Amino acid sequence: MTDTLQAAYDNLLEHPIANGLLPHLLTVVGFLLAIFAIARLMSERKQPGNTFAWLFAFAFIPYVGVPLYLLFGGRKLRKLAERKARLCPVNPTRVDVPENAGFAARVFASNGASAPIGGNRVNFMLNGEDSFAALERGIREARESIHIMTFILGRDEVGRRIVQLLAERAKAGVKVRLLLDALGCFPTSGRFCDPIREAGGEVVRFMPMLPLQTRWSANLRNHRKIAIIDHRFAAVGGRNLAREYMGPTPLKRRWRDLGAVIEGPAVRQLEEVFLADWAFASDQPFNRLLKELPEAWPAADGPADLQVVASGPDVAGDPLYEGILSLVQQAQRSVWIVTPYFIPDEVLQRSLMVQARAGLDVRIVVPARSNHRITDLARRHHLNELQAAGVKVLLYQPGMNHAKLLLVDGETALFGSANMDLRSLFVNFEIGLVTYSAAEARTLREWMLEVMTLSKPMSDRKKSRRFLPAFGEEIARLLAPLL
Repeated sequence: MTDTLQAAYDNLLEHPIANGLLPHLLTVVGFLLAIFAIARLMSERKQPGNTFAWLFAFAFIPYVGVPLYLLFGGRKLRKLAERKARLCPVNPTRVDVPENAGFAARVFASNGASAPIGGNRVNFMLNGEDSFAALERGIREARESIHIMTFILGRDEVGRRIVQLLAERAKAGVKVRLLLDALGCFPTSGRFCDPIREAGGEVVRFMPMLPLQTRWSANLRNHRKIAIIDHRFAAVGGRNLAREYMGPTPLKRRWRDLGAVIEGPAVRQLEEVFLADWAFASDQPFNRLLKELPEAWPAADGPADLQVVASGPDVAGDPLYEGILSLVQQAQRSVWIVTPYFIPDEVLQRSLMVQARAGLDVRIVVPARSNHRITDLARRHHLNELQAAGVKVLLYQPGMNHAKLLLVDGETALFGSANMDLRSLFVNFEIGLVTYSAAEARTLREWMLEVMTLSKPMSDRKKSRRFLPAFGEEIARLLAPLL
């Protein structure tokens, strides 16, 4: 039977009509797909560079570019943004922020972020050993609930230890929920986490890539890193749960990073971000999950004023991007940036250049060599242009610096999970915290100065650029919006 069907299929392909019609049909289908993709691309209102990059792919590699865009190209989930709860809970301790930060605070809030909230205690985790110790201690001491989301759960000793600890607490009756990004945690979201499931905990993948459905996109990744213990303690920052980022003992090649442990009312806002993401990924009712939260907010007995900023496809606007722009453009004395990847859009790039030309102290610290070579190529044009405008561009020497931090006028700081690149600012699910408190800003300024002492000024490469490296930089720059 199989041989008969194969023979019939071969005869069909050899038929003159089939030979002439099939290529024509494929051309028509490809043309219609391209038209559909272009219409969808224009409706997304992407940045001009992003739009041009996709159009370039459609024109020169249509049979690859169109399917890739349909799979990876979406930026916003409109139905999710309309349906998902606005993350602006009633604020019992609203604060008056410093006058020079008031405009930025309003910009953040007008785009869906919570208003600034006072009464918090912030303890910055400046190395991976302290960060791991704080997380391990929090998990061990948990009595009611453990809520953790991460982009990467390492298949290493750190990942195994976290799974073991969570399984132990789940077996002891603690409500354990672990939310893993389906792409970043692809090797560990299955059997690797079975000890947690078998102990009664829950493990959910965020936006599985297969099977593809209309609300899913392999391009929209949850890059947020949040851990909440017993509704009162939260860890947030740039560190994933893997040995490169943290561990019980020092590691020579461990990446430098920055995080914070927070106690106070801001923990409630971070937990609502987690529960909204959990509800979306698990199909559990958000309103029912909110009922698990205590009626009383965490005590507001700390000195720090914080603003929680959730940004991504689930938010109608781009609060992180527009808030960063407002901070940079309203700066009076200085703008300091530490980021592992630097691929800004034109508006942010020009804003930094204008501030440097106006005489402000503008500094950018990036790793001398990051873990993504193509992003290093793509950043060179931007860094060269900034340096020519008077920006101090510093290359961190000891290794990979994965921290994400913006400090303006030495008074207002933004830290969290977002890199200073197009993917974090416009595509990923991200979380950021803005601090308007002098003590926290002072701690972060001292940390940044230490990073700068371990960095060297970027050399002027324009005179010695060769053709092939320069060509590679231009191609990487063209593709930067897709990275």
